[in-house]
Amino acid sequence: SVSCSEGVFKCPEDQLPLDYAKIYPDPELEAQVLSLAIRCIHSEEGCRWSGLIKHLQAHLGTCGFNVIPCPNRCSVKLSRRDLPEHVQHGCPKRRVKCEFCASDFTGEAFEGHQGTCPQESVYCENKCGARMMRRLLSQHTLAECPKRTQPCTYCSKEFVFDTIQNHQYQCPRYPVPCPNQCGTLSIAREDVPTHLKESCNTAMLLCPFKEAGCKHRCPKLAMGRHLEESTKAHLGMVCALVSRQRQEILELRRDMEELSVSSDGTLIWKISDYSRKLQEAKARSNYEFFSPPFYTHKYGYKLQVSAFLNGNGSGESSHLSVYIRVLPGEYDNLLEWPFSYRVTFSLLDQSDPSLSKPQHITETFHPDPNWKNFQKPGASRSSLDESTLGFGYPKFISHEDIKKRNYVRDNAIFIKASVEIPQKILA
Repeated sequence: SVSCSEGVFKCPEDQLPLDYAKIYPDPELEAQVLSLAIRCIHSEEGCRWSGLIKHLQAHLGTCGFNVIPCPNRCSVKLSRRDLPEHVQHGCPKRRVKCEFCASDFTGEAFEGHQGTCPQESVYCENKCGARMMRRLLSQHTLAECPKRTQPCTYCSKEFVFDTIQNHQYQCPRYPVPCPNQCGTLSIAREDVPTHLKESCNTAMLLCPFKEAGCKHRCPKLAMGRHLEESTKAHLGMVCALVSRQRQEILELRRDMEELSVSSDGTLIWKISDYSRKLQEAKARSNYEFFSPPFYTHKYGYKLQVSAFLNGNGSGESSHLSVYIRVLPGEYDNLLEWPFSYRVTFSLLDQSDPSLSKPQHITETFHPDPNWKNFQKPGASRSSLDESTLGFGYPKFISHEDIKKRNYVRDNAIFIKASVEIPQKILA
């Protein structure tokens, strides 16, 4: 080999410049070189050919390991021995004929055609067993296949076509005639009970006044006549029902009051809107306000506090008067009489405890066994019975003293009453 740089030839041995005119071929040396033995240039890949150099080119023309371009001009280069497989099966430019429709395709076009050929014979996807050309499949699936799904005409649920007939024997929306033959011909199966109960003219109905006690039962068509003929009787039943319900309401109200009553021996009674109520008491002599009742303990004595905001007796017009009375209780027959436990009244000071110590007005007394107020009350006594004025203090606190502290705050006062019950009684 002779190197050439910028038009100057150099000897490959000593790198000296050469005169191109003095370079000439040597046929004898060429013949000698071409007669040398050599192995195929693809020997490492597996070719076992060996021979003279001058025969190498001819061998490469047939060597299975020699890389050559695809004859279909698909841009792929591969060894001669892999070419037949490529040309027949892999080349995108090869020509292929569809076995079903006989159309001619290139290899890459045929890949898209496979699985879509309208002439190919295929089985129905619903597994009904039918086989047909693909072009007929959609019509078969839509209108002919016994395994196709179809909505029920009446309830719209999806069913396999060959089971939809059986479904109609149970379909809740399937139209059926009235079983009582009232003339209604089309009722959804699930609506039949409602029709028979509410709409059917032949259905037996209970009188609308059944809650009042009327037991009459007749077809719907005859009910209007019954109501016309029984107006007076129905009115009597309704009046009796109202009377019974009024009694029940009174009993329930009484029970509710009993349940809401305090039963720990302490009452804290808030009298709100104090200024208006004081004016009302001043306008009406001896006007008494009553507290909610309370029990001394569970299953104990029932007591009630009352207040005359403008005073009573010796305290009238100048003091707040406070009294306590014994009311008829649920457990009176189990208790000892007369009532004999210490009672404490307090008018609560509402001053802020963090600013000054509250100064409650407090009075305490022990009932005298001879006092009429604390004997066992009769069943007829109530909180509004003025003849049974309780025991207490006509001059509990004067109108002047009540203004000295925060006994009245936010236009309200708090009266506290507590009863001391021995532990053995509570147990």
